[in-house]
Amino acid sequence: MPTLSQEQWIFAIIGAICVGLGKGGIPGIGNLTVAIYAQIFSPKESVGILLPVLIFADVVAIVIYRQHAEWKMIAKLFPISAAGVILATFLFNTIPADLFQVIIGSILLIMTGLHFLKKQLDLRRPTAIKNGLPYEKSKWFVICTGLLGGVATMLANAAGPIAAFYLMAMKLPKYAFISTSAWFFFLINVFKIPFQASLDNISFTSLQLSIALGLVAAVSAGIAPQIVKYIPQKQFSTLIWMLIIISGLKMVIHV
Repeated sequence: MPTLSQEQWIFAIIGAICVGLGKGGIPGIGNLTVAIYAQIFSPKESVGILLPVLIFADVVAIVIYRQHAEWKMIAKLFPISAAGVILATFLFNTIPADLFQVIIGSILLIMTGLHFLKKQLDLRRPTAIKNGLPYEKSKWFVICTGLLGGVATMLANAAGPIAAFYLMAMKLPKYAFISTSAWFFFLINVFKIPFQASLDNISFTSLQLSIALGLVAAVSAGIAPQIVKYIPQKQFSTLIWMLIIISGLKMVIHV
């Protein structure tokens, strides 16, 4: 297992808890973990360490919400996202380490922008065209969101807002949205394992650390519904997104 300082362990555990809370009911908080791990480890190494942690939390999420998935949506989005993963695999080792940090920070900032765009579209939904917004029925919308999601999840484990953007556009009911998202990310994260391993981002040593943190994430995901209801959602969400923006900017401008 990699040797970490006490401070690094504290932040790694906080990141794992954030993963579980994200899977259990706080949208976007998982992106904070991406930022934390990119600071604790090297940006490229952090992607491989975080992946198994996400899968642990994914398993808990699909157990809780397993009955409501819209498999037609998953079948439509998964192959395109898988192609994005394969494309990003070829890009991974061609990107210099310093530039990779900038890319992760940029992805976090773009994902944050998409999150708030989604919120604005939610507010406008009652006044939208009856048959849906213009882009929603376009095959290019599916292709673009799928490819971007695959690239973002392979390079930074940060495709949540893209998937949410797509599923929101498909007008899924609440529990179908949660379940479909949980299953999709479980499948795409498992699909990523051999590609990350081929890039030497997952090893026996890193896996020991990932499993320890994954157990923390799984417990956090399991108790998240009970924790979340006691948290002032608006203020907490505002703080989380501010931290994500600050972390993303820090990586982009190297401060």
